[in-house]
Amino acid sequence: MVLCADDFAVHAAASRGIAALAARGRLTATSAMVLSPRWRQDVALLRELRGRLDVGLHLDWTSDFAVAAGHGLRLGAAMRRAVFGGFDRDAARQVIERQLDAFEAHWQAPPDHIDGHQHVQQFAGIREALVEALARRYPQRPPYLRISQAPPAQRDAKSRIIAALGAQALRTMAARTHIPAAVALSGIYNFTGGEAAYAQHMARWLRTSPAGTLIMCHPADQAEPGDEIGAARVWEFDFLRGDGFPRALAVAGVQLARGAALYTASREHEPIN
Repeated sequence: MVLCADDFAVHAAASRGIAALAARGRLTATSAMVLSPRWRQDVALLRELRGRLDVGLHLDWTSDFAVAAGHGLRLGAAMRRAVFGGFDRDAARQVIERQLDAFEAHWQAPPDHIDGHQHVQQFAGIREALVEALARRYPQRPPYLRISQAPPAQRDAKSRIIAALGAQALRTMAARTHIPAAVALSGIYNFTGGEAAYAQHMARWLRTSPAGTLIMCHPADQAEPGDEIGAARVWEFDFLRGDGFPRALAVAGVQLARGAALYTASREHEPIN
């Protein structure tokens, strides 16, 4: 499985925490919020990890950074637009191209993968523009995509709503254009309960996820003021850096892998339904 830390560069604590976990081999991927003014400087934390960690784009339409950039909407408004007519495809393509340009300008390489802040990568209008952009920019080796669809044993109201906003449509388009994609998405919860509850969630995710699943996480080494999930970021960080996480991997018989190798070099794993 792939363990991906979302929100690199959302603030300093997230960037530090993600880099520290990756250096210890506790993560195999991260995705960056390139609209953040921190991306330009925080990318230096990842340079020594090049080749050991998938680094991708956390496509952004709903953060404060996206709102400041002029194209952003709050999540509720973005969801309503996705459901009632979708985003304008041409406008979405321009936004995607700008974020890909910003990623490459500071990472000096294409992204290993693409996902979305609050799962916007699969919203109507955005998903079509994204697949078109990736096929055009990276015809030989496109980044792999996150499909925000939970494994069957983990589906609850929240995960079903997320998937309903376009998971299967994005998977179909990716397959048609030969863009690799993760088998499933795990790690969905309500950011409540503390470190002990998170450990229980992780044990269940590892136990009930099929091979090839991507598990998302959101660690940071301290809570930042104004961060709605700041407390959860800290308990995720503490669990992932501690001894309990490798024990949980061993009990579940799970090996962490880079998706850049798993999804592009092997057709062993089939997507879930």
